[in-house]
Order: sequence, then structure tokens, then C-alpha cells
Amino acid sequence: MLALASHRKSRTRSGVRTNSPAVGLTTAALASVTLLSAQSANAAPAEPRPSVEEVQKKVDDLYRQAGGATQQYNKAKEATEKQKRAVGRVLDEVAKRADKLNEARRTLGSFAAEQYREGGLTQTAALLFSDSPQAYFEQTQVMDRLADRQRGVLADYQAQQAAAAKERAEAAKSLESLTASQASLRTSKENVQKKLGAARALLSQLTAAEQERLAALERKKEEEARRKAEAKAKEEARAKAEAEAEAERTREQEQAAQPPATGTGTDSGAGTGSGTGTGTGTGTGSSDSGYATKAAKVLAFARAQIGKPYVWGASGPSSYDCSGLTQAAWRAAGVELPRTTWEQVKVGTRVATGDLLPGDLVFFYDDISHVGIYIGDGMMIHAPKPGANVREESIYYMPIYGSVRPA
Repeated sequence: MLALASHRKSRTRSGVRTNSPAVGLTTAALASVTLLSAQSANAAPAEPRPSVEEVQKKVDDLYRQAGGATQQYNKAKEATEKQKRAVGRVLDEVAKRADKLNEARRTLGSFAAEQYREGGLTQTAALLFSDSPQAYFEQTQVMDRLADRQRGVLADYQAQQAAAAKERAEAAKSLESLTASQASLRTSKENVQKKLGAARALLSQLTAAEQERLAALERKKEEEARRKAEAKAKEEARAKAEAEAEAERTREQEQAAQPPATGTGTDSGAGTGSGTGTGTGTGTGSSDSGYATKAAKVLAFARAQIGKPYVWGASGPSSYDCSGLTQAAWRAAGVELPRTTWEQVKVGTRVATGDLLPGDLVFFYDDISHVGIYIGDGMMIHAPKPGANVREESIYYMPIYGSVRPA
């Protein structure tokens, strides 16, 4: 009998085969989603973009810090130049001392060579071989004087040696100070560049719309400062008018207090008369006049610099930083100021903002990192900051630290 083929379907195992492509892709996708979810959960949230107002505040602060760093640079530069001059003087002294030392050494060498050529005899032997005892004694006296001279030369040589050693030590010390000053100068320069670079980086990130918004904020700040300056100008004008009126009243009172003049005359039309009067008064007109004369020279110089660029560390004639401008302006009036704002604020007499006169120096910020020259009516001439030129501006544009009258 023929065997019949089986028509039963083969049983399949329940479950999923591991070699299924679709299932493999699904598993990989799930793993990727899980991984991305974990990374998203662990990632730090992005920092919010700063507002234009925050950028303005940060940039202003960076410029202020750069101003302080510029003053530190100016101080280090001044110290470096001073040390260079000191080192130069010491090295000149060392060179002169070396010449003297070499001359003394040559003199001693000639004495030694002479003794070597002549040889040496005892005094007894020299007397025995002498043709004349009298000549011997005369020669002995001469030799004694020569010996005294040799001892003097030797003493001078030793003194020159000691002085040369002292000057060499002083030169080494001065060179160490110079090296330290130069290192401080480099550090200060790097600090200024770092602050200015950070400010430029912030500004470069602003969009065109944000830049316009920032410009509008600057204009608003300038307008507020201008209004304050105008108010001060009115106050100064009122005070001046009151002072003039008081001076006029005083003059009239003095004239009224004088006795009337007396005189005699004749019918012919000729006559004589006499009168006397006394008056007393006190004031500081001469002192004020002297300061006003100097201040006029200061302001004339400062106005001539308007439009020249601010450059940190510069003191003219083509560019200035803030304290470089004030120093150069007062030098034009015959007054020498220190280089930095920190030292300039200590010069002269402190004055209140309400008592400012043209020529006075106005300092800004708690760290005294900026200075301008007061010109009256609440305005000043100053070298503002990098990217700006010397210009007139309200003294209320920045927080005032204090003011001085330099002379």
C-alpha cells in the first residue's frame, strides 16, 4: 500500500524569532529614544539671553574696570620709567668707579714693577755700599715719602674696591626692582586688554535691533545727565548774580560811609578842594584771579584736544586717556600733576560739587577710575573710554566721587 503524504501543518513555536529585521530596528529605535531622553534629562538648561539693559550694565562695568586697570598700568609704567632712570644712574656710577679702580690698579702695578727691577737691600747693606752716608740718608727720606705715597695709593685702591662692590650690589637691587616693575606693567596691560575684549565680545553678540535699543538707552542716559547739568548751570548763574548784587550793595555802603568832600573857591572861578575817606574790606580776589588765569590756560588746552581719540595709557599729544588729558592740560598752566587718578585726587584742595569752578578736576566711581576737567554749567571735558573721542559731557553722566582744585 502506498504511503499517503501528511497534510498537517507543521507547528510553529510561539514567540518572536531573533533574526527578524523589523524587530531589531524597533529595539534599536527604543534604545535610542531612551538614551536621548536620559541625556535631555541630565543636560544643564541653557542660560537665558541677557537683556539689552543687562548688556549695557555689564559693558559699562567692564569699561569702568578697564579704567581702573588703565590707572594701574599708568602707575606701573611710571614706576618702570623711574626705575630705568635709577638703573641708568647707578650703572654710570659703576662705570666711573671701574675707571678709578683700574687707574689705581695701574699705579700699584707700576710700583711693583719698579721694586722688582731694583731689587731689595737691607738698610745696613745699603749704608755700607753707599759712597756717601749723607747721600744715603737723603735718599732714605725720599724713599720714605715714596712709601707713604704707595700706601696712599693702596688705601685708595682698597676704598675704590669697597665702593665698587657697594655700587654693584645697588645696581643688582635696582635691576630686580626694574624687573618687578616690568612684570607688573605686563600684567596690567593684559588686564586692560582682557576687560576691553570682554566688552567688545558682549557688544558683538547684539542683533541690529538690540544695538538700536542700546543706543536709545545711551541717549536717554545722556539726556538725564544733560538735564542735571542744566539745573546746575541755573544754580551757578543764580549764585553768581547774588554774589554780584552783594558786592554792589557793599560798595554802595562803603561809599555812603565816606565823609563828604570840602572845598573853597573865589568868584573868579578858581578854587581848591580836599577830601578824605577810609574804607576796609576783605576778600580773596587776588587768589581767585590767579586761579582763574591758570584755569583759562587749562581749558584752552583741553578744548584744543576735543576730537582726539581715547587710548588707554596715552598722555598726548595725539591721543589721551582720562588722567593723561588732565595731566597735560594742567601742565600747560605750569602745574605738574601726578600720572594716575589715584594720585591726582590727593593734589590741591577738595571742593564740593556745588562749589566747582572751571579748571577743577571731577573724579568718578568709588574706585576713582575716571577724571574730567570742569568747564562750568555742569559740564566737563574728558577722554571718556575706548572707541570714543575727547569731548564735552555732563558731569552727571557717571557717579561722582569727589572734586579737587589743583592749584
